Amino acid sequence: MREDIKINNRALELEDQIIEVLEKVYDTDVELDVYNLGLIYEIHLDDTGLCTVVMTFTDTACDCAESLPIEIVAGLKQIDGIEDVKVEVTWSPAWKITRISRYGRIALGLPPR
Repeated sequence: MREDIKINNRALELEDQIIEVLEKVYDTDVELDVYNLGLIYEIHLDDTGLCTVVMTFTDTACDCAESLPIEIVAGLKQIDGIEDVKVEVTWSPAWKITRISRYGRIALGLPPR
């Protein structure tokens, strides 16, 4: 898991599956997935199977603001152990280009860090 994503131990047990889902959810404005774009801030899975994802967008006028949370919910609900998903959108801290992963920077043609 990325070091800049806060994740609890229960969610960490499903880390590979969660990452696989998030890497399939694309921000079509930027043409990069939400995981490598750095839009995910927190992932918490409680003992009832509720997975809470705290995320942001690249800007307040993001065309994907309605579709991305729906795609995240649908994808994560397919994982055994996740019964329900809640996506919370935050604007603090604001997203910065420095949140893009090394892979994401290469995919977008940006110099790697």
